[in-house]
Amino acid sequence: MNKDILIKKWLNDELNDTEKVAFEKLDDAQINLAILENAKYFKASNFLEVDDFNTFKQHYYSQKQPAKKLFELSTFLKIAGVLVIAFGVYFAFFFNNETQIKTLAGEKTTVELPDKSQVFLNALSSIEYNESKWKDKRLLKLYGEAYFKVAKGKKFDVVTSSGIVTVVGTKFNVKQRLNYFEVKCFEGIVRVSSNTIERLLHAGDTYQILNNTFIESKTTAVLPKWTTNLSDFEAIPFKEVLAELERQYNIQIKSEDVNTNRLFTGGFVHNNLENALIAITQPMNITYELSSSNQVVIRGKNK
Repeated sequence: MNKDILIKKWLNDELNDTEKVAFEKLDDAQINLAILENAKYFKASNFLEVDDFNTFKQHYYSQKQPAKKLFELSTFLKIAGVLVIAFGVYFAFFFNNETQIKTLAGEKTTVELPDKSQVFLNALSSIEYNESKWKDKRLLKLYGEAYFKVAKGKKFDVVTSSGIVTVVGTKFNVKQRLNYFEVKCFEGIVRVSSNTIERLLHAGDTYQILNNTFIESKTTAVLPKWTTNLSDFEAIPFKEVLAELERQYNIQIKSEDVNTNRLFTGGFVHNNLENALIAITQPMNITYELSSSNQVVIRGKNK
C-alpha cells in the first residue's frame, strides 16, 4: 500500500490489523508517533498555520538539523584536540634534540660537537647541548670537568652552576665541582664570569674560586694533565685530592685522624692505584690501607 495513504489512514485511526503491521515497518514510523504524542501538548499560535501533515513533518526535521550540526562540530573539535596534543608530543620528542653525554667514575670520553669542536670529558662529568640549535647558538652545560678545543666561529658558551665561560675559538679547561670552580686558558682568549668577578684570560692564565675565595695564577702547561692520565694540584685542600682519586678509581675513601683541609701540591697517576696512594700519602706523612676492592682507609701517623 502507498506510504502516504498508510499515514493518512493512521492519522484518521482507520488502519486494519494488516495495515497496522505495514505502518509499523515504515522507516519513520517512530518519528510520526513522536510527533503525534507531542502534538497533544501543542497549542497553535494565532500567527502559525500548518497546511498539512507533510508541512508539519518538514518543520520537525528543520528543528532537528542544528542539533546534528552541533554534534558534528563537537566531534570535530574533539578530534582536532587529539591531533594538536599528538603533534605537540611529536615535535617535543623529535625536535628538542637535547643531547646529554655522561662519564662514569674512572671513565673519560671525547665528544665531537656539530661544528667539529672537541670536548674531552673527565671522570664523573657530563655535558648537555641542543644539536638542532647549535648552528645559531653554540652553548652547552657542563657538570664536572672538561677540556675544550673550540672551532672558530660564533660565540661559544660553557655554562656551569658556578659561572659562564665565553670564547670564540680557543683551548681551555673548565672544572666545576662542589665549592671549586677553575678555568685554565691554553690558547686564545677566554672570558669568565662568576657572580661579580669577570676576567679575560689569555694563554697561561688561571681563574679559580675555591671555597668562595677568588685566586688568579699562571700555568706553563700546554694542556690539562688529566688528559694524559695524571691529576695535578697546586696548593689545593687535601679533601679535593681525595675526591678526585675517588672519581678516577671508582673507590670510597675513609680518613681517620687526617686534616683534609691541609693544602696539597703534587699529583697522582690514573692507571695504578697503589702508586697513586703512595704519591698523595707520603708527602702528607700519612698512611693508607686497602680494606677491600673499592674502599681505602687513610690514617694519620699516630693511628
